[in-house]
Amino acid sequence: MSDLPAPLDFDDTDKWTIGEPDLILKSKEVTVPAAGPDWWGDIGLVPTGLTEDRYVGAVAVREVNDIPKAGPTKTVGGRYVFHHMTYSSIVPGERGADAADETSTSWPIHEVGRNADVFPPESGRLLQANSSLSLAAGHIHANGRETKAHLEFAFKFFPKGYKPQYKRSTLRLGNGIDIDVKPNLANQELHSYAVLQEHTKIIAFEPHLHAPGVRMCLEAIWGHNIQTLNCVGYDHNWVKQYVYDDDAAPLLPKGTIVHLIGFLDTTPANRNPADPRNWAGGGRRSIANMFIDLGYSVSLTEEQFSAETAKRRQKMNSRNDYDIGCPLCWAPPPQKTQTSGTPQGKQ
Repeated sequence: MSDLPAPLDFDDTDKWTIGEPDLILKSKEVTVPAAGPDWWGDIGLVPTGLTEDRYVGAVAVREVNDIPKAGPTKTVGGRYVFHHMTYSSIVPGERGADAADETSTSWPIHEVGRNADVFPPESGRLLQANSSLSLAAGHIHANGRETKAHLEFAFKFFPKGYKPQYKRSTLRLGNGIDIDVKPNLANQELHSYAVLQEHTKIIAFEPHLHAPGVRMCLEAIWGHNIQTLNCVGYDHNWVKQYVYDDDAAPLLPKGTIVHLIGFLDTTPANRNPADPRNWAGGGRRSIANMFIDLGYSVSLTEEQFSAETAKRRQKMNSRNDYDIGCPLCWAPPPQKTQTSGTPQGKQ
């Protein structure tokens, strides 16, 4: 008993887990009937009020509603009405198809039960001056009682003058099109592969399946090496992201094959599917399925990648130490090439 870890402290207060926010924004309030079809759509813009650009080090989102915190609810997920919100920040009037990347910033999706996002010191995200949050892709569901609710967005800023060193990676993992979920069958698998076009540091892993999902794993394939980067259970009643410690974040060279694996169970042993007799394909409703890693990464230049691997190597005592997720940690450092004007072979 003396070797057991300290009990977990489940904080049920309203304190923000990112500390005291520098900015809190609120969406408009919505009223959701006790019973009705799911709703997807845009709930409008929320002006930030910023007069200068600021880089964000952490962001957290929560739902505030009039559902009593104590007592039973009439349905699974009955304490919330926002299933998720996909949102970005834009400068109204300046967003165009050709310049969307320059005038907008996408933010990690909000989902029920999801923990806050804390960005690495080298890669904060921009919240622009004169911008608004665009809550353009929300999913709201009835929960068995008429409910009034809104979302709150809390931002923690980096100091003024901060500039990010690393750019966000374009890596996307998953398959939302040709999903084939068979009825009443355990141990089903979905697979997705991507080849890294740039040196990549994976910051967070966030499995996303739907009701049939029970597990998701992420692998890196480099030459003959196959390394398991993460492998976690999944339950559609909650969503969690898994943020790597900086000195353990997978540091993958370009050319690495990244392999995502989803595990599914549509038998009665999995209580989440509405009816184990039904086939399911891809789709947004929980009776359909998704297969996505919603985590995020940063891209590194040759110099940045070399510096990161050198830092890892300094913490490794010998070549007997094996750094999972860093296949080149023990590779010889690249040699500086000699300029063409330098004499060679001169004694």
